[in-house]
Formats: sequence, C-alpha cells, structure tokens
Amino acid sequence: MALNLSNLHAPKGANANKKRVGRGMGSGMGKTSTRGHDGQRARSGSRMMRGFEGGQMPLHRRLPKRGFTNIFRQEYLVLGLDRIELIASTTNQTELTLENLQALGILKKKNGLVKVLANGEITSAVTVYAHKFSKQAQQKIESAGGRAVLLGGAAEAASAA
Repeated sequence: MALNLSNLHAPKGANANKKRVGRGMGSGMGKTSTRGHDGQRARSGSRMMRGFEGGQMPLHRRLPKRGFTNIFRQEYLVLGLDRIELIASTTNQTELTLENLQALGILKKKNGLVKVLANGEITSAVTVYAHKFSKQAQQKIESAGGRAVLLGGAAEAASAA
C-alpha cells in the first residue's frame, strides 16, 4: 500500500491526552491526585531543591569535580592577518577599528577585546586597532606599510615600558 495523505497517521502512543488531575475517581487520577499517600511530596506547598533525590546523595554531589574556572579570565576575539587582509580588500578600508568590526558583525560584544595573530600574510597598508598584537603580527603589518595601534590598558603598559 502506497503512503499518501489519505492514509497518514501518527505512530501509536504519539497522541496522548493531557493528564487531568483531581477530577474524580473515574479519571484514574482522583483521591490523591497522583501524589501518593503521605510523604514530603504529597504536601501542599512542597518544594524541594533542584536535583533532590529523596535524601539519597544527589547526582551533582556524587560526580567528581575537576578543573578550575578563573573568574578573571579575559576572552579575546582572535583575528588573523589573512582575515584582516580579506576585510580590508572587500570593504576598501585603510583603518580597521573596533567600530568597523562591530558594524561588519565580526565583533559581537560591545566592549569586546581583540587580539591580532600572524596567521597568513598581509600585503595592503592597513591601520589596525586592537588590544593585543603578537610580535610577528605587528612586524608583518608594519612591513606591509600599515600601523598596529594598541588600545586600552595594553597601550599604557607598552608606553610605560
């Protein structure tokens, strides 16, 4: 028999009616309204913490904890020179600022940090504004005739040294 719109149907058990609790004995969920007899969960207003397992040690406490989360971690958007070259050639821009990156949709966060790495080659003279540069990236940008401009706290640290 070919399958077509006239003989399509949902698989068995796919369409179950909503559980109507506390609607009398005929519903099969009367009397205790599926809460069982007595106990902590049977009481009105009862609310246990997430992951509560009836006094058994909860799963999140049974599993081993590993690693360390540094709360002072700073996330950088990493840009390679090949990507900068592509952006500069497609948009015909000689200056690549954070505002430009944000307008292009590359930099998602408003106060995001940018680091430039020496991935690929750069041939056009572009002024790149970023919070960090690798030494090779800075050399390649300057050898192509561009400038690498440090922004934020990194600029003060570099000028003091």
